[in-house]
Amino acid sequence: MLKLPAIATCLALLLYALLSLRVARARVKYNILAPATTGHPAFERCFRIQQNTGEQLIILLPGLWLFSLLVSPNWAGLLGAIWILGRIVYAVSYTREPQSRAVGFAVGFLANAVLVLGSLAVAIWQYLH
Repeated sequence: MLKLPAIATCLALLLYALLSLRVARARVKYNILAPATTGHPAFERCFRIQQNTGEQLIILLPGLWLFSLLVSPNWAGLLGAIWILGRIVYAVSYTREPQSRAVGFAVGFLANAVLVLGSLAVAIWQYLH
């Protein structure tokens, strides 16, 4: 029953791990020694993609599981997949041209909003009834 949310969770975590590895490779390529987070613009883009994805992941995971339990595991898994696709679009577009990242960001943000607000609405509804 909770297989789709579990798959979405694992894929989201794998995406974050890949983005983290990408930052590590960029550190070596552009000779950016830790703890520095500035230097070559290509490194800075990789770093911001990873950091922003982590910020959004903190919202995704509890939202995904609350939605799974309160609303629908299938819809939660689908919204999780949409979030992942949005983050991939975000990463690709931000890497190529930072000003073009809005679509990918919006897709992930909206998926998170549906998960969190949908969970909240159903929880309040169930509490009151």
